[in-house]
Amino acid sequence: MKIAVLGGGNGSFAAAGDFALSGHEVRLWRRDTDQVAAHRAAGSRSLVKDHNGRHDVKLALVTTDIADAVRGVELILCPAPAFAQMDIARLLAPHLRDGQVVFLPPATFGSMIFAQAARDAGNAAKASFAETGTLPWLTRKHGPFEVAITIRAKRLPVGVLPLDQAPHALEVIGRAFPDVIEPCGDALSGALMNAGPIIHPPLIVMNAGPIEHFERWDIHKEGTQAAIRRVTDALDAERIAVREALGYGAPHFPLAHHYAREGEIWMYGRGSHDRLTDSGDWRERIVLTEHRYMREDLRLGLSLLVSVAGLAGVDTPLAKAFLSIGGAICGEDFARGGRTLETLGLGKLGKAELQTLLRNGF
Repeated sequence: MKIAVLGGGNGSFAAAGDFALSGHEVRLWRRDTDQVAAHRAAGSRSLVKDHNGRHDVKLALVTTDIADAVRGVELILCPAPAFAQMDIARLLAPHLRDGQVVFLPPATFGSMIFAQAARDAGNAAKASFAETGTLPWLTRKHGPFEVAITIRAKRLPVGVLPLDQAPHALEVIGRAFPDVIEPCGDALSGALMNAGPIIHPPLIVMNAGPIEHFERWDIHKEGTQAAIRRVTDALDAERIAVREALGYGAPHFPLAHHYAREGEIWMYGRGSHDRLTDSGDWRERIVLTEHRYMREDLRLGLSLLVSVAGLAGVDTPLAKAFLSIGGAICGEDFARGGRTLETLGLGKLGKAELQTLLRNGF
């Protein structure tokens, strides 16, 4: 199938390389003119490294022109960080066509941002938007056009906006991710599967000392201790309580299953935590005030969770606490400046009105 991948980070290069490796026609769009020129000069080729070795793949197109990238494709995959979504959504909005599916893995309710951008652009195309709970690859770039894939997702719970277009959207996404996609309802359900705002805020806040002391620190190895895991489970319980209060059923994909050696298989499958730490790719330099763990997962992800919890009538003391501490670290008010139903223009909607919008779209 024809797939457009938007962005130039770890996830985008993993997606482009892995899709090409699977035989799809892949077009990669990114805004960095110099990097696009260099990639083209290298023959639009990428190197994918996984447990099966090294794979040299060729992309059909590498471009800074988003219209060229998405013209005639069935699937548009955008794994860019949530704080980049607004700009990308505005650039993409005029070019969407009937039947196209925009997949955001994960998104922090970014599907709503992309749908709003299409509406604001006056584009009435019958496109659909979907999001899931994690990036489909545990991955890191090892060079400008080289990416290492440690693990591919085994289960991806996917929510769709509008929900009435879910059968088509899930069929298209399923051809790119065979035997992995699991419907979880509407886009807000998909957003409330996002693991990043649960796993990363405790790891960076409770490891703030060693993160700032050492040149590089692996939050998933030395940083994942029993005390932090207990906090992570309690924070995840707040997320699940919000899901249940809104009427979303199981499976809720509790993060504890990511670490478990038995029981229900989580999104990355069994033993993924050990493979992640064994790879060494997550021993990295983290600048707390700048890293996406803070700017995306904590600032945007937890502010969304707290906001939706308010609508659902659920108390989220830990999420609020991490928002306060993260904001103090960065000298900002994350509760006011994050991603909330109000900042998304949905603050005046009641629960029933929001559910109608999620089902029918704009």
